[in-house]
Amino acid sequence: MGTQRILSGMRPTGKLHLGHYTGALENWVEQQNLLAEDGTRVYDTCFLIADYHNLTTSLETGEIYQNSLDMLIDWLAAGIDPEKSPLFRQSQVKEHTELFLLFAMLITSSRLERNPTLKEQVRDLNMESLTYGHLGYTVLQAADILLYKGNVVPVGEDQLPHVEITREIARRFNNLYPHPLDGNVFPEPVPKITKFARLVGLDGKAKMSKSLGNTILLSDGPDEVLKKMRTAVTDTRKIRKNDPGHPEICTVFSYHKKFSDREQLRSIEEDCRTGSLGCVDCKKLCAANISEEIAPLIEKRRYFEARMDLVKSILLEGEIKARVIAGNTMQEVRTAMKLGETPGTKNL
Repeated sequence: MGTQRILSGMRPTGKLHLGHYTGALENWVEQQNLLAEDGTRVYDTCFLIADYHNLTTSLETGEIYQNSLDMLIDWLAAGIDPEKSPLFRQSQVKEHTELFLLFAMLITSSRLERNPTLKEQVRDLNMESLTYGHLGYTVLQAADILLYKGNVVPVGEDQLPHVEITREIARRFNNLYPHPLDGNVFPEPVPKITKFARLVGLDGKAKMSKSLGNTILLSDGPDEVLKKMRTAVTDTRKIRKNDPGHPEICTVFSYHKKFSDREQLRSIEEDCRTGSLGCVDCKKLCAANISEEIAPLIEKRRYFEARMDLVKSILLEGEIKARVIAGNTMQEVRTAMKLGETPGTKNL
């Protein structure tokens, strides 16, 4: 089949948290470094700072650049290699908006309104009205993916409807505007479900979100991790230290399943159920394991924070690479659509 391309991205909200790490970054690094038997890379990876997508829910732009740099540093600290994976801002590649405009003509508003994730966002954000840009954010996502000919889209299960919209748009474009030389201009990307898509927040009520104040940041030191972990919701049915616990409903135990080794996990579950492990000690152990896991990331983060010129140059170089790919794709699009032809020339 050859190397497949993955385009993944995040909104620039600043420093990242454990939910980003378990739900995306770990998978990104694995996909970036995965090799086939012949030693070639399985995936050609590109990573997008989705700053235009920020505008769908907030028009505040003053901190976007700094937030982008903070997020980029966390990507680098987690192991994203700019030599293998171009890292770039959506707003600095003009072809994103051009393709978004063209794709917007290929899908109805009623189809976008049926997107279940959109309905959840409107509910969760208590939105009284919906902007055109927010309604069409999945169309912009389709442009993001297809501009780079993405074959595979790593997502959580809640994002599957977005991939389906991208597939529908690619299919409709290909049917309407077949490439005169190569047939289909765009691939129909397939979703790739992430292994550990969600990490519940410290409050136990939702996924980690800085807006909800229920996160542990990848940049938090051991003292801060322990301080935050002490606030985590545990088994509400375990009132006293020696009461039998129910780890299956405990937020802290869900973290143990990710950050504690198999032997520890088995012991923690058994001691919780018998009542020999109290919640305070359980939280201390969990906090220590989390800190041990993110310690190398914190060290790398300090390295890049002390070299901001390097960070900025990585971003600029990634944007140059992205513009080349995007420019080539848009030339194919214009050729297929017979747009931008010079008067007097023959159609291809």
